[in-house]
Amino acid sequence: MKNKLTSLVLLLLVLGCKTETKENTEEETQKSTKLIKEELTSKGFEVFDYVDTKTQDTILMQQYFIAFLKRGPNRSQNKEEANKLQVAHLAHLGKMYELGYADISGPFGDDGNIRGITIYNVPTFKMADSLANSDPMVKAGRLVIEIHPWWAAKGFPLR
Repeated sequence: MKNKLTSLVLLLLVLGCKTETKENTEEETQKSTKLIKEELTSKGFEVFDYVDTKTQDTILMQQYFIAFLKRGPNRSQNKEEANKLQVAHLAHLGKMYELGYADISGPFGDDGNIRGITIYNVPTFKMADSLANSDPMVKAGRLVIEIHPWWAAKGFPLR
C-alpha cells in the first residue's frame, strides 16, 4: 500500500512538472511572438496575428511585397549587352538578398510575359518599388516591375 501511494505521488509530481513546462514554453512562445510583433511594427512593417484553431499556436502574419519582373519594352540589346545586363541583374538580386531586403528571387521556367519574381521583406510599398526599379534590367527597359502586397506567416519555411 505504501509503495502504491509513493508511486502515485511521484506520478503526480512528474505530470505536474510536465504541465508546468508546457505552460512555460507556451508563455515563452507568446512573449517571443509579441516581441517579434513589436519589433516589426516599430520598423514600420504591417503585421497581424491569429490563433490557429487546430494547434492553438499564435500565428504572426507579415506583409511582404512580391515584385513580378515582366518582359519590358526595350529588348533590342545585342547578345553581349544582354549578357552584361544579366550579370548586373543577378548581382543586384544577390545584393538585395545579402542586405536582407529580399527573401527569395527566381525566374519562371517558361518564356512567358512574367519573367520572374522577387519577394521583398521591407516595410513599405514605396521601398519595395524603389529597390525593384533600381535593378539594371529595369533601368535598361528590358524588364518592368509590377508589385503587389502579399501576406505570409512570419518564420514559416518553404516546403
